[in-house]
Amino acid sequence: MTDKKTYFFLGIGGIGMSALARYCFLKGLRVGGYDATASDITKELSSLGIFVTYTDSLEGIPALFLDPNEVQLVYTPAVPELSQLFSYFKASGFSMHKRAAMLGDITRDSFSFAVGGTHGKTTTSTMLAHLLDHAGVGISAFLGGISNNFNSNLWLKDAAVSVIEADEFDRSFLHLSPNMACITGTDADHLDIYETKAALEAAFVDFSKLLKTGGTLFVHESVDSKISGIRYGISNQSDYRLENITYKNAQAIAHIHTPNEVLKEVVFPMPGTHNMLNALVAFAMAEQYGVPSAKLLEGLKTFKGVKRRMSFEIHTPDQFYIDDYAHHPTAITALYETLQSLYPNQDISVVFQPHLFSRTRDFMTEFAQSLSLFSRVYLLPIYPARELPIAGVSSEVLLAKIESPKKCLVTLETLVETLRKDQPKHLITLGAGDIGLKVNKIKKVL
Repeated sequence: MTDKKTYFFLGIGGIGMSALARYCFLKGLRVGGYDATASDITKELSSLGIFVTYTDSLEGIPALFLDPNEVQLVYTPAVPELSQLFSYFKASGFSMHKRAAMLGDITRDSFSFAVGGTHGKTTTSTMLAHLLDHAGVGISAFLGGISNNFNSNLWLKDAAVSVIEADEFDRSFLHLSPNMACITGTDADHLDIYETKAALEAAFVDFSKLLKTGGTLFVHESVDSKISGIRYGISNQSDYRLENITYKNAQAIAHIHTPNEVLKEVVFPMPGTHNMLNALVAFAMAEQYGVPSAKLLEGLKTFKGVKRRMSFEIHTPDQFYIDDYAHHPTAITALYETLQSLYPNQDISVVFQPHLFSRTRDFMTEFAQSLSLFSRVYLLPIYPARELPIAGVSSEVLLAKIESPKKCLVTLETLVETLRKDQPKHLITLGAGDIGLKVNKIKKVL
C-alpha cells in the first residue's frame, strides 16, 4: 500500500484485522493497534510484541505510532467514527485505509481465490485453504476464523496464491480482484448498509464482475440466475452436486457428482447439509485449479474445522455442548436441523446473543421463529458492536415473540451460574459478539 514501516490498526482484535496485523508484523514492520476489549486474539498479538491498547484515547500510545509522516493507519468500519482515536487520526492528516483496501492490495498480484456469500464464508475459505495446502499448493490465506489445522487465521507459505474471505459488509469485497471466486448465497443481511435485499444482490453482481480475465465463478444454486457461473448444490441442474446424503455414527456421507465423475460414499468433515455444501464448493474450486480429486478426498479427511463453527466443546454419548458463531436466522435454523439429524427427538437448549440492534430489528420475526425450534432459550442482551441502541428494539421484545416452553433473559454475568443450576444435557451457544469468552467457563460447569 505504502512505503511506510509503521502500521496502526483501529479494531486490531477483529478477526480480519488481526490477520493483517500479524501479516505486517511477520513482514518486519512495526505494528500497534487499538481495540475496545481484550480477547484471546489481542493477548496473542501482544505476546508477539505487538502493542495493543484498550483505551480510546492517546494516553499510553508510544510516540512512534503518532507521527502522520511515518504511520499508515488501517481501520475497520466496526470502529465508530465517534471514536476519539478515529477522530484524532483523521483530523491529524494520517494516511488512512480500510482493512478491505489493504487486503485487496496485498493479494492483487497473486492468483486469488475469493470466497463470498452471506453464509459459510469462513468455513468454506478455511476448507479451501486446507485442501490446497494439503495438496502441496503454497498459499497465503487470510481467514475469518481460527483454523484448527493452522491454529491461526493467517497462513503464509507463498505469496503467489492467496485464499481470501470476501466480506460483503460495507461492500468490502469490492476491493478484491479474484481469479476464482464463489458466492455461497445472497440471503438478506447487513441491511444497515444495503437497506434492501435487492441492493445486497446488486453488490454481489458487482463482485462477480471483478474476476480477472479468464476467471472462474462458482455460484450456489439458490443465487439468482443473473449471476452466471458454475452451479453447485443438490439439484440435478447443478454442475457439482451432492447425492444420497446419509448420516452414520454422527458422520455425514454423500456422493459428489462432478462434471466428469461420481465420487461415492464421501465422508464429510462437518455434518449438516450447509456444511457439506461448503465442502463441496471448496472441493470444486480446488479441483478446477488442478488438484486431483483423490488428493482432495484425502484433504477432507484431515480437515479439523474452525473455532466457533459447530465446535464440540463436550461430546459424550448422552451429552453435548456446541459453540457456534451463527448470528442470522437462516444459520440458526440450519444448525438446529443438523442437530436433529444427528440427535433426533432430543431436547436442545440454546444460548443466543443477538448481534446488532439493526439486525435484530430487521429480522425480529425470523429470529423468533428460528429460536422457537429449541426446547429452552437463554437470551442475552443485544451485543451492540458499532451501533447505538434503537428505540423499541431489545432482547425483551424478542423474548416475548419466542414460543419455546422454557425461555428467560440472562446476562453474561449470570449465564454461567444459571447453566450450572439447570444443567442442560444438550446445549449450543450462538452469537457473533463476546459470548465466546464464556465458553470455557460454561464447559467447566457442565
